[in-house]
Amino acid sequence: MCDRESKRLLVADVGNTNVVFGVFRDQRLEASIRVETRRDRTAEEYHAMIVPLLQYRNIPWDQFGDFLISSVVPPAQRALSELGQILLGKAPRFVTSDMDVGVELRYHRPQEMGADRIVNAGYSFHRWKGCVVVDFGTATTFDVLAPDGVYLGGCIVPGVRISMEALFTRASRLPRIDVVRPDRAIGRSTEEAMQSGVYFGYVALVDGIVERIFAEAGFRGPVIATGGLASLVAQDSKAIEIVEPDLALLGLQWLHQRRKG
Repeated sequence: MCDRESKRLLVADVGNTNVVFGVFRDQRLEASIRVETRRDRTAEEYHAMIVPLLQYRNIPWDQFGDFLISSVVPPAQRALSELGQILLGKAPRFVTSDMDVGVELRYHRPQEMGADRIVNAGYSFHRWKGCVVVDFGTATTFDVLAPDGVYLGGCIVPGVRISMEALFTRASRLPRIDVVRPDRAIGRSTEEAMQSGVYFGYVALVDGIVERIFAEAGFRGPVIATGGLASLVAQDSKAIEIVEPDLALLGLQWLHQRRKG
């Protein structure tokens, strides 16, 4: 075993669709591991899934010093707490609205904010100051950070895949389709028309909401996109300037360093 200062940091971003584990050493992201979120998954199952993947990457699984988690799935927290005991011999720390993340959370009830949005807000202000963060997850969220370090609030809309699944489920003659960038806006088949409507509809949604946010907030700044579809939507979005796929993991690592002083 190595000494505590040289041990790795384990983080986890627990969303409604996926749990993403990140391994940091010397503040560098060594590896990320994505598994499906299941509310009934046990600590032993998590352990059996991630340890072989760590070993495949030549990362010792028994050399973690701390474990920090942001979670929006309360039923998963018990198993992850037990996983911390298995890996580190102690419970992990969960992100809450009570933590100092370097911004003032100007939300009526901060405790209702998703832990992922809290982490994204603190890290994004630290890195870009006044900005808007668009997270393409199970829901698509917009978070607004003013230049003076105030989290002003944001928007939540159904995610792309939720919208597509609803379309397939509620309209009996429409097929299930993949999210792709279509060649044209005018589809020449039902499948093309659906792909065009979903893709360009979300591009327009992002650009329209961002423009309204800046007009209301009274400032302009960079727009950062993260989440599974960020790179895809950013191809045609006029608003998105930066794509950071690992925003949540980097935010957790930054928050850990901030808490250490």
